[in-house]
This record gives sequence, C-alpha cells and structure tokens, in this order.
Amino acid sequence: MQHAEHISPSFPWRTATFAVAAVAAVELVALIAIGGVRLAPSHQAKHVGKSTARTTRPVRHVAAVPSHPLRPRAHVRVLVMNGNGVSGAASSAAQRLEVEGYRIGGATNAPRHDYARSMVLYVPGWIKEARRLAHDTGVRLVAPVDGMRPSRLRGSKIVLLLGS
Repeated sequence: MQHAEHISPSFPWRTATFAVAAVAAVELVALIAIGGVRLAPSHQAKHVGKSTARTTRPVRHVAAVPSHPLRPRAHVRVLVMNGNGVSGAASSAAQRLEVEGYRIGGATNAPRHDYARSMVLYVPGWIKEARRLAHDTGVRLVAPVDGMRPSRLRGSKIVLLLGS
C-alpha cells in the first residue's frame, strides 16, 4: 500500500512561486521589447533617396541610390523587347514611349515568349530612370540587367521587357 509523503510545512512554497513568476514576467517583457524593436519600421528607411543634410549615411539593407540628378526622358534610350509572344507588342509600346519623350534603341523579340510579367531592366547607374520608366508604364518589377551582352542592348541603358 502506498502512502502519501508528508511535506514539511516549513518549505517556502509561496515565496518560490512568486520568485518564479517574477522571473517569467521579466522574460516576457524583454521578449516583447525585442520583438517590438525588430518589427517596428525604421524611421531612417523613409528618408532613403531624399537629400537632406541629416541623412548622409545609407541605411543598411537598402541599396544606395546614385547621387546624380534624374536624366530627362530625351536622354534615356530604351530597348523594348517582346516577351509575351503577341505580334507587334514591342513596336506599339516603343511608339507610346517615343510619344512620352523617350529615345528608342529598338523594338525586338525577346529570346523567350513566356514571361508572365513585364519588367524594366537597367544597367548600373540608371536605376532612377528605370524607376521613372516603370512608373510611366505601370510596370511593377525593376531589376538590373543580367545575362545580356552589351551588343544586344544596342546602346540602350534601360530595357522594357513586355510580359503577359
């Protein structure tokens, strides 16, 4: 037959319980504070790209924007590539860009015709102009040119690749 063991009344159960609860509460507050700092948006990130006297350092994890002024559309040469397979899509997009003031480096077919989304590609130093072109055309994806030979760019600094 088993018997319950008698616990001595002299053990400070109440004190031990309060001590453990206090340590757990301090840990919880510390975790909430760390999470709040990590998840809160940075105030410096809002000022990236704006030229103010106070924000001269680039914010980490954000690409630094070149300091040159935005070139006029008439100085931006764009190569329009048809990546969606629709006949005449590149030439009609090139005509629209020409009306907006861009110089056209050519309108041609892309190596593939299965691009799901349109994108604006740029060579180094032309990101501001690429973002403006993306805004003008309603394209959401802007990325550096990768894997294209300079001879294929036909002197253009920006490529508008048309997708579906």
